[in-house]
Order: sequence, then structure tokens, then C-alpha cells
Amino acid sequence: MSASPSTASQTKMVLTLSCTNSRGIVHAVSGSLLSMDGDITESKQFDSPESGSFFMRVEFTTPEPLERVREALDPVEKQFDMKIGLWEASRKTRTLVMCSKDGRTLNDLLFQQRAGTLPIDIPVIVSNHLELQPMAYFYGIPFVHVPVTRREDGSDNKAEAEARLLDLVAEHDIELVVLARYMQVLSDDLCRTLGGKAINIHHSFLPSFKGARPYHQAHERGVKLIGATAHYVTPDLDEGPIIAQQVQPVTHAQSARDFVNMGREVEGSTLCRAVRWHAEHRVLLDGNRTVVFD
Repeated sequence: MSASPSTASQTKMVLTLSCTNSRGIVHAVSGSLLSMDGDITESKQFDSPESGSFFMRVEFTTPEPLERVREALDPVEKQFDMKIGLWEASRKTRTLVMCSKDGRTLNDLLFQQRAGTLPIDIPVIVSNHLELQPMAYFYGIPFVHVPVTRREDGSDNKAEAEARLLDLVAEHDIELVVLARYMQVLSDDLCRTLGGKAINIHHSFLPSFKGARPYHQAHERGVKLIGATAHYVTPDLDEGPIIAQQVQPVTHAQSARDFVNMGREVEGSTLCRAVRWHAEHRVLLDGNRTVVFD
């Protein structure tokens, strides 16, 4: 004898949606979930006055499988021309991490992933250098060396390296690419291919000090705050939609080296926060901005 919906095991799910704002959206969504014996445990919404779009994130439990819930939402999706996402909350986001030589941010990600505070699964780490291979092996994660080199005629192999990266993305069913201090500029084509699915960390809460030695530039200018910005990757370098930002007060008594060390700490925590929000489906794109239901 099958269990009734009220006694069957419950699955926690996450629903996100965006569409042009109009009356009746919340009522229609709630009604669809109720038809699946859904119990809403968290609901957040935002009406963007700039774009006229409506955004919503709902956590709920239901005895029904994901496919049945998705079918129940189909009429609402069509009625309001929605963009809908639906996931089981326990499912971890498959994430490829890219790095170069600086291991602080990579270690923050790997440590939190192992500790269970980041809901991601990292099947592979990709780097254009070999320095961080021992760290990857310490955490038991395969490490793939994809060098970007310059040939004698002045050309480089960036196109081949990016093709190899996309092969790895397909091979490992990657849903998110994280640039953990990966010191190579991605091509415009690759940025567009990974649109909304690649996160980078920038060394300032405002793009004031670009280029080499940003913390030294900040020290020379006598800044009183340093910080970090995690954002989605776009062809506009370091100017993609912002997900998370943090700042750290500094003083005249600290050296440029102190700035670097403090900056690296802020970068790691900011990137981990952005990755967690993305993996928990708390970030929705609103043009060049993000809506973050933290």
C-alpha cells in the first residue's frame, strides 16, 4: 500500500524564477506548489523598479519527485513567460576551479568544500602552472595542467587551452567555473560561453587599482579601506555583475605586504561567499546587476 502525500518522505527543493512583473505571480506559484502538497519554508521576492522584472526564490518540501513538481509549474511558467529553475536542495553544484600560483584563495575553497560549508562538488582543478598541484592532491582532487604559452612567432596557444578547458567542462558535467586567482584573461568567446556560470574574484571593492601590484598601488595612495569583489565573468574585464563584496579597514602603519596578506584573506572569504550563494541558487541576474537573496 503506497504512502499518502502527508506521510510520504519529504524532499527539500529550491525554486527560482524571473519574469516581467504582473499581478498574481505569487498566488499562482504558491497554488502550484500546494497542488504538490508543498510546504513553503522560505520565500523571498523582489520587484526591480529599473528593469520592471520580478524575481522570486522559494524553498519548500514536498513528497513529489522533482519531475512532477516541474510539470505542475509548467502552466504558470507559460502564463507569465517565466524563466524557472528547480533543484533538490541537497544537490551539490559541480564546480571546476581554475588557479595559477597563488594558493590562498584555492585553499579557502577546498577547505570549506571539505568542511561541508560550501555546497559544491569539485571533480577537477585546472591550472596554467604546476605550483599548486600538491595542494590539489592533498585534498584528493585531480589536477590538470593546461599551460598557456607563447610560441617563437609571437602567437600563443590560448585558443587550444580554452578548447581543452571546455572539453573538461563537458567531461565532468561542470555547472560552475570559479577563477581562484587565475592569472589569465579569458577570451570574449569563452566569457560568453560561460555567461552566468563563471565567477571571478577582483582585488578591490571598486575597480580603482587595475593592473600589476594593486595592493602596492593602494598603499601608495594611502587608502583606508581595501576589499574584494566577486562577480560573474564577462568580456568586460573585472566589470561583470557583482555578487558579493567585503572591505577591511587599514591604516598608515601597515606595510604594502600587510595590505597583500589582508587582501588575500578578504578575497578568499568574499569568493567563498559568492560561490555559496550561487550554489544555493540565491543569485539571479537582472541585466548587468544581480539580485541576491541571502
